[in-house]
Amino acid sequence: MPLTIEESLVVEELSIAGYEKVYRIRDQKAGLHAIISLHNTSLGPALGGTRIHPYATFDAALTDALRLAKGMTYKSALAETGFGGGKSVIIADPRKQKTPEMLRAFGRAVHALGGVYICAEDAGSTTADMMTIREETPYVVGLEHESSSGNPSPFTAWGVLRGIQSVLKKVYGSDAIQDRTIAIQGAGSVGARLAGYLFWAGAKLIITDVDRSRAEQVGAQYGARVCSPEEIYSVPCDVFAPCAMGGVLNPSTTSRLQCKAVAGAANNQLLHDSDADELMRRGILYAPDFVINAGGLINVTCELEEQGYRPEAARQKTHQVYDQLMIIYDIAEQNRFSTQAAALALGDYRLKYGIGKRILPPTFHHTFVH
Repeated sequence: MPLTIEESLVVEELSIAGYEKVYRIRDQKAGLHAIISLHNTSLGPALGGTRIHPYATFDAALTDALRLAKGMTYKSALAETGFGGGKSVIIADPRKQKTPEMLRAFGRAVHALGGVYICAEDAGSTTADMMTIREETPYVVGLEHESSSGNPSPFTAWGVLRGIQSVLKKVYGSDAIQDRTIAIQGAGSVGARLAGYLFWAGAKLIITDVDRSRAEQVGAQYGARVCSPEEIYSVPCDVFAPCAMGGVLNPSTTSRLQCKAVAGAANNQLLHDSDADELMRRGILYAPDFVINAGGLINVTCELEEQGYRPEAARQKTHQVYDQLMIIYDIAEQNRFSTQAAALALGDYRLKYGIGKRILPPTFHHTFVH
């Protein structure tokens, strides 16, 4: 039975096997059509970004929300944040259809869930959008606010840099980036920042983006070779870094890769978990995406600690992405299965035994008047 929060805002619970709660949210007046997916909250409240994207169908949006929420469960568990896995998607073109009314309606839906889900910036949304959502609910992080952590992309990119160092260490015996060739797929906020970090560390860069002008701008800034989105899969390189949308590692692409490792920021890089087996068969080391890209999550969760946000603490915890990945490589090697299987097994163990479970409730330091 759909829950009518107010005259036009309706929240309908969907029954999805393997998920705690999944909600379809509609507000015709505000032009809102959204999904909030809660996969697992055994370690703490679900925390995950709000993606705004013009999905072709509701089923496509639902599939993305479910995959992303599950990924957040494992990302949180492996980073030991004390939070669970959740994600939300708003079905809209962020450049043409996003409005303050839509965001506030979404905020009211989040508020109605009573804190079981905490939202944040994601693809298609901004820190400014989070400030608009905050007008209706305190359950939001990554704000442009003195008590908040702001844009998480610098921390995500730093964690990916550490992940790239980890694959280099495993493959070459040294984590030095100098003179290594890194192919970056996606020149968005994380991909562009990663390119900067790698440039200053001495890497040779190849970059692409569906927006050619954006790729050329980043390429000119960091002396990178710019190639087409299709060509990026077959360029010879040390590390391929997917930093755009998911599902890019699949049977039609993995066979073309000419790299020693895959280590990037995108969520759900594997179309299927079995694609990790093919990478292993080809001798390509894979840094599981939900481990390597945890820096942004780590950063926003730090603002919910009792003592308040401290960037130094977020930096130190993000720095440890390297160590976490090295553990996963060892587990995979010892058990002779893929790094994806190793990461999932470690996550399942932590979920089963409550390792890293939140003891104190999250503290929202930014003031809120509803």
